[in-house]
Amino acid sequence: MIQTRPLFELRLQVPTIVDVGDTPLGRRRIATVAGGEFTGERLRGTVVGTPAGDWLLQRNDGVTVLDVRLLLRTEDGELIYMSYRGLRHGPADVMARLAAGEVVDPASYYFRIVPVFETASKKYGWLNKVVAVGTGRREPSGPIYKVEEVL
Repeated sequence: MIQTRPLFELRLQVPTIVDVGDTPLGRRRIATVAGGEFTGERLRGTVVGTPAGDWLLQRNDGVTVLDVRLLLRTEDGELIYMSYRGLRHGPADVMARLAAGEVVDPASYYFRIVPVFETASKKYGWLNKVVAVGTGRREPSGPIYKVEEVL
């Protein structure tokens, strides 16, 4: 059995998404992450808005692949680079409601991420050595994730 412990909840502000169109790999969209916040027992702070983004790929099988890069600034001023890959999918009607900006029960679709952290901070250097997973939900202003450290 896999055991985890909470790292933080991450809330992202995603005001714009540019639709690149249908590419050979699927429908490509690029989302601007304007900022956000993360709160947890061991670390908390804000998401630096620039540079930050999500390179989304809507595959032909209905799965959205996430490729996200963020810069986190802890409340004590330390910087942490966070990147993650993830998948989001569900029934067509549920995904259409999400795309229309509706609030949808997160239990009705699959939304998972695998974050990786990189930091020069001595205080938060332990993040360089963890495997993490997260579950997400999509709100009109952006995604919200519960990120867990795998023990």
